[in-house]
Amino acid sequence: MQDIKPKIGITIGDINGVGPEIIIKMLSNEKIYQYCTPVVYGSTRVLSHYKKLLDNTKFRYSKLTDWSKLMEKQTNVVSTIDEIPVIEVGEETEIAGQYALNAIDKALVDWKDGKIDAILTAPINKSTVAKAAEGKFSGHTEYIAAFTGAEDSIMILFAENLRLGLVTNHIPVNEISSKLTKIIVQNKIEQLNKSLIKDFFINKPKIAVLSLNPHAGDKGLIGSEELEILIPAINQSYRNGILALGPYAADGLFGSGNYKNFDAILAIYHDQGLAPFKALTFDDGVNYTGGIDLVRTSPDHGTAYDIAGKNLASERSMRNALFAAIDIFKNRSEYTEITADKLKKSKKRYKARKMD
Repeated sequence: MQDIKPKIGITIGDINGVGPEIIIKMLSNEKIYQYCTPVVYGSTRVLSHYKKLLDNTKFRYSKLTDWSKLMEKQTNVVSTIDEIPVIEVGEETEIAGQYALNAIDKALVDWKDGKIDAILTAPINKSTVAKAAEGKFSGHTEYIAAFTGAEDSIMILFAENLRLGLVTNHIPVNEISSKLTKIIVQNKIEQLNKSLIKDFFINKPKIAVLSLNPHAGDKGLIGSEELEILIPAINQSYRNGILALGPYAADGLFGSGNYKNFDAILAIYHDQGLAPFKALTFDDGVNYTGGIDLVRTSPDHGTAYDIAGKNLASERSMRNALFAAIDIFKNRSEYTEITADKLKKSKKRYKARKMD
């Protein structure tokens, strides 16, 4: 397979948070440009403001107005802010939410048009972006999945030795149980399994499914969801050829270190999965949207208003997310090539049998 140097769209996120800072720090490393061509969606004025604030002399960028003149050895910037941007470092503002949404929308359109190969999203403030989107936004995962036309998607978080998917994403805790059905859980197991094979090149993934209730429900003593929903979904998935096991109590699985014996963990709700994940991988974690055509990653942290503009933010998670986007894009391309080749060979064998 020919080596591919993908074009990675990077949305600027909340311009009052650490997004611009970690983008600048990440792209100041010249080695990055050996592996991808970065295209930042945002504003040269915002980047210039933070470059001066950080006293950074290594970061080089230019405004991109003609895609035929895309620069491979420095950062290209697509302007998504028409006016002079209102920057209030460390503050939550509605205009910053609008800027963040503009960047996401433009990057999605350019991906659809084939101008970029994958998207890396810097941290946003969900409430300000939701206002800008008139309530049609509950998070990157759901918004991007809807744009791609995917019927469903799965949020996957991963670091070097841990991968974790979610059944439910951004919903109130008191609604979790009512959102669970055998089909929904089974679909998430299937999506996680497919992503592990196609995006992470794990041939026969082994998946641990967490329980909803303490002590995995204690055979119905502390809740019936395990008996009525989770176990039937796990058993059906297993019968379908997926190595799904459980349900496991989260405290026992993570506390004992047993999670290391699985290729991925499927958590039932957001904090059940993200609390142990961030405790184990805080500066290294990557957020990934599985189950959609677009390769989209992000760092596993928020806007961090409290340290914005102070040159304290680590770009490590952002850099990991960039390389994850590159790797997954290449894995998918190779997977498509391999499966297409197998299909061609299968058709040839079928034709040969018909000739006989």
